[in-house]
Amino acid sequence: MVDLMLPFGEGIGAHAFAPGAVLLPGFAAPLARALPGTLAAIEQEAPFRHMETPGGFRMSVAMTSCGTAGWTSDRSGYRYRREDPVSGRPWPAMPEAWRALAHESAAAAGYAGFDADACLVNRYEVGARMSLHQDRDERDLSQPVVSASFGLPATFLFGGPKRGDPTVRIPLRDGDVVVWGGESRLFFHGIAPLRAGGATAFGPRRINLTFRRAF
Repeated sequence: MVDLMLPFGEGIGAHAFAPGAVLLPGFAAPLARALPGTLAAIEQEAPFRHMETPGGFRMSVAMTSCGTAGWTSDRSGYRYRREDPVSGRPWPAMPEAWRALAHESAAAAGYAGFDADACLVNRYEVGARMSLHQDRDERDLSQPVVSASFGLPATFLFGGPKRGDPTVRIPLRDGDVVVWGGESRLFFHGIAPLRAGGATAFGPRRINLTFRRAF
């Protein structure tokens, strides 16, 4: 696995869309060229899978993880584990270029010193969606969430502290990064059903890297 270390987000502005929540357009673009190869190596160790929710529903988004912790879901609930429950082995190591992206994105959004130990890799096919939810399985909720988008455009839905709060719709394009923490750390958010689009390096798909401090 070869990491391409490049500067992130040079000359790109940040746009706040909620208290503590920032869009960084194109910030992850330097990572895009090397991403398919790096992702293939991770997938070989920890294949994508459609997880089951505690309620027994199959998630439309395929997932895997890398880092010292990985997020899992099944009938027992949502949680982080240090090993892949499918293989019983530790999750693949997080590429240093990915860790650097998370660190620099968080700093650009006002969260200096962020060091992710988990990266959730989400693969969206056309029609896949992520329902409104909170990221609350991490031990230290003072740490932000960093989410990088690649491939097909998507619509990010960002609400408030209650599921029924109004949401804003934020277009996300290849290379965009969203960071949220502070007052908005537990705001509900999701992804609208993915629409078909032009060809990308991942085919008709969206790849999302979501960085957390799990432990």
